[in-house]
Amino acid sequence: MNHHSSFLSASVSSAFQMGLPAHAVYSVDDASDVRITCRSGSVWITLDDDPVDVVLAPGEQFTTPLHRRALVSALESSCIAVAPAAERSVARQAAPPRVSGLHLRDFQPA
Repeated sequence: MNHHSSFLSASVSSAFQMGLPAHAVYSVDDASDVRITCRSGSVWITLDDDPVDVVLAPGEQFTTPLHRRALVSALESSCIAVAPAAERSVARQAAPPRVSGLHLRDFQPA
């Protein structure tokens, strides 16, 4: 992480949206309790002690059953929506959340 990164952390008790400037990091203490949706830009999500990282594009979302800290890093200026997993509507449960199959290792430096 470079010295210009912002680092934000909070527990999630209600749904909200937030903008993340490029290179900012948002921390979720227990990722099993939240759904993260990329509204704009792109974000990289990594869980503590998990070798698989996920990159989300606009419209994609991330959920996990694992009780681990998640770090959401903005690869560019981005907007994310964060909601408690319990707030999933019944209609939305019929379609599984989209999770990108891209991994950080798939990206080559420019």
